[in-house]
Order: sequence, then C-alpha cells, then structure tokens
Amino acid sequence: MENEQRPSWTSWAWPAAFILLALLMLLLLLYPLTLGTWWAITVFGVLVAGVLAWAWWRTRQQRIHYEERLEAWARERAVMDERFKIARELHDLASHGLGVMTVRASTAKFADEQERLVAFDDIERIGRQATDQLRSMLNVLRTSDSDAPMRPLEGIPDLAGIVETARQAGVDVDAAIESTELEDLSPELQVTICAVVREALSNTVRHAGRTRARVAVSAQDDRVRVDVADDGPSPGWRPHPGTGHGLAGLRERVAVHDGMLTAAPAEDGFRLVAELPRGRAS
Repeated sequence: MENEQRPSWTSWAWPAAFILLALLMLLLLLYPLTLGTWWAITVFGVLVAGVLAWAWWRTRQQRIHYEERLEAWARERAVMDERFKIARELHDLASHGLGVMTVRASTAKFADEQERLVAFDDIERIGRQATDQLRSMLNVLRTSDSDAPMRPLEGIPDLAGIVETARQAGVDVDAAIESTELEDLSPELQVTICAVVREALSNTVRHAGRTRARVAVSAQDDRVRVDVADDGPSPGWRPHPGTGHGLAGLRERVAVHDGMLTAAPAEDGFRLVAELPRGRAS
C-alpha cells in the first residue's frame, strides 16, 4: 500500500436511482392511472419508496467501505512517514558517528603513542554509543506495539553531549546555548534543533578537522535561531566527505516547521543558520 494513492469515493447509487425513477415516471406518462386504479397507485408508490430506500442503503454501505479504506490508507501513510523520519535519524546517527570515528582514525596516524591510545579509546567509545543508538532505533522499527515511542527523542539537554563529541574529535567548540529559554519548546522542535547542531558539527569534523567552531542556540521573540560556524579547514587537512544527503534531509526537517535554513561559506569557513518558529510544548 506504500505507493497507493488516497482512496476516492464516488457513489453511483443515486444516479441509478434517478434513472429508475425517471423510467417509472415515463411509464406513468405512457399509461396514465385513473382514480379507480388505487392498487396501481399503491404499487407505484411502493416502487418509488423502494428505489429511494435502496439508494440510501447502498450509499451508506459505500460510505462505510470508503471510510474504512481511507482509515487504512491514513494509518499506513502515517507509518510510512514515521519510518522516513526514522531513516533520517539513522542517517544522522550513522553519518555523525562514522564521521567522527574516521576523523579520529586519520589524526591518530600522525600522532604520538599517547595521543594514538586516546584516539583509539575515543573511537571505541563513539562506536559503542552509535551502535547502541542504532540498535534502539532498529528495535523501534521491528516493534508492532502502537503505544511504543516511534523513535528516541532528543532534547535541548542533549546538545551538550553533541558539542562534547565534536570537541573530542578535535574541534574547539565555543557553545552558547540558552538552555532555560529553550526547554519549553515542543519535543519535535527540540529534535530538529539537535539535528541541526549535529549535522553542522559533523560537517565541521569531516571537512575542517581540528578547527574552531561556534554554536549559538537562542530564542528570539517568536523564533528560535540556531547558528553554527567554523573557521575553515586546519592546515593540511584532507576532507572526509559524507553521503551528501545530510543538508538535504536537514532542509526537509526545517521545512516541516515552516522554518528557513541557510548553509554557505562564510569568510574562511562555513556557516549554517536555521530560523525556526517557536512552538511551546503542549
């Protein structure tokens, strides 16, 4: 049903009933009834009532069947939409985790023994974290319990961990996050904010290496602004491109909230800015 279009409903019962009624009227005109033929009038009335009753019953049955098909379509559509969201989450987690691990492995090749051991510890820890997160999301995909959460939700408190992971990968991150002003945002908006910061820092790790970055998340009137910028690649850094779908998926996330996303070079580095309408948790 994943490619099935929205069900449509067109009742043919009433048009058929009108045709039958028209035929009865034609017979009445061709063979006029007199007042003495009361039985003929009774039969004619019964036929008209029967046609109208049949049309009403048939339309009702068609309507019930249509609503059942529409409900099934909407339910399947909701499941598919949620699975697409989970796919984006999987992409973010895999891209971020593997990107950081790749960068740490590449820097370890040119480090001393002590730094190499630290890098290996980081790679093991990040790999375990990514594996646990991926496993939990795959379990969500397998579950059929409608009461189970469809995906693990991140919130504003998780931004500190996202920033710390980038720091452990070698990025000097200066973070300014108005946590107390943001914790009353809707869960969906908090997930999107985390995705923006993660994607921006992941791109910095892959494309700029050991550089400086600034993360600013603030609430301004009725909007939330997420601003992440870096100083560009460190000397001699060789970029490690990702899948190429990160920013495209991020634009879709932001568009869901009627927000705007800007990603472009800025001075010697790169800057990503998301403007999101502020929505409070219900």
